[in-house]
Order: sequence, then structure tokens, then C-alpha cells
Amino acid sequence: MRVLLVEDDHLLGDGLSAGLMQMGYTVDWIMDGIKAEDALQDKTLDLLILDISLPGQDGLSLLRKIRQQGNNIPVLLLTARDGLNDRIIGLDSGADDYLIKPFDLEELAARLRAISRRKGGRSTPLLSYGDITLDPAGRTVERQGEPISCTSREYAILEALLMNPGQILTRQRLEEALYGWDDGVESNAIEVYIHHLRRKLGKSIIQTIRGVGYKIPKINN
Repeated sequence: MRVLLVEDDHLLGDGLSAGLMQMGYTVDWIMDGIKAEDALQDKTLDLLILDISLPGQDGLSLLRKIRQQGNNIPVLLLTARDGLNDRIIGLDSGADDYLIKPFDLEELAARLRAISRRKGGRSTPLLSYGDITLDPAGRTVERQGEPISCTSREYAILEALLMNPGQILTRQRLEEALYGWDDGVESNAIEVYIHHLRRKLGKSIIQTIRGVGYKIPKINN
């Protein structure tokens, strides 16, 4: 999943970026509220981690602005302000959750999974498709109850497809799930990862829509 981190504390931002990337997230990090507003025009972002105290434009002003514009990206606010009124203002401004500094990275990741799950309308933490189960918390994949070994990028592609059953995801959209703005994109990487996933999970699970992209067909109940 692709995360925009807006945090002006260099030490914290660097640590969060490294930690989240180690957990398999694709992270783009910005330190300024005005630049963040421009960055949020990118509709491929899945989650926003937003500090309240920012140069250029504070986090609450940015949050209110993007909500008024109809941007419904899940937002987790970060702040050192721990008063009840501060939390109420943050949530009423459009945040999906609120985390007070200092915090544990594992709790941050759990909250990101929760707000992402709510956005997708899921009550269960697991993603299931036929005999395939993906666990976002443990970043594991099973087929018929047996563990399937996936690289972090194979996992990211499978997660993106499972979160959008029946929808065609273009090669560009899948690349954006794997690579940040500053990362180099390998020319045939998506095709290679799709090939490996089919070998591990079955050829029919991922369909190629020629000239458009890939999809996991929706199962009719």
C-alpha cells in the first residue's frame, strides 16, 4: 500500500519511513503542508499520515481542505497535543484516527490497517479469495491453509488485486503500489511478479486484460 507521510521532524520522519518500508509499505515523505497539498492530487495514494504542526500549512487546515475537495483518503493524524479537545477537533476535521506522540510503530501500523479496512468496507482483518487467504497484519499468504512464500513486491501486487476484486488495475497502477516517486521502475517487473504469483497460486487467479492491465475476477455468491 502506498502511504504519504507528512512530517517535518527529520528524525521521526526518517524513522517512520524506514520502519514502514520494512513492513512492506511504499512511502513518500514530505515535510511541508503546502507541498503535501500538491502531492495529494495523486489519486494512487492509499493512506495519509499527517502531522498537525507543519511549516507552510498546518495539518488541520490541509485536512479540512482536502475533505472539502472530496478527497476521502484515510487519514491518521500525528500530534504531541494530547488534550481531549484537540482529539475532538482533529476527528471532526475529517481524520479517521488520531495517534499521540510518542507512539510505537507497531501500533501505528495496526491503526493504518484498521482505517484501510474500514475504507474497504471489510469487517474482517483477512483478505480471502477462494482458497487463498492474505493476512495484512502478518503479511502472510496461505492457500488451502498452507503457507505460500511471497516476496514483498509479490505480496503488494496480490494485496492490491485482492482489495479490488473484479476491477482492472493497470500496469501503471500496480507500479505505483510498488514504487515511490523517487524509485526507479524496472521495465518488466510487473509481468515477472505476476508470473511468479500465478506459479505459486494457480494460473487462473490473475487474469490479463490485454492492453489494459490485470484483475482478479469477482466471485459471484
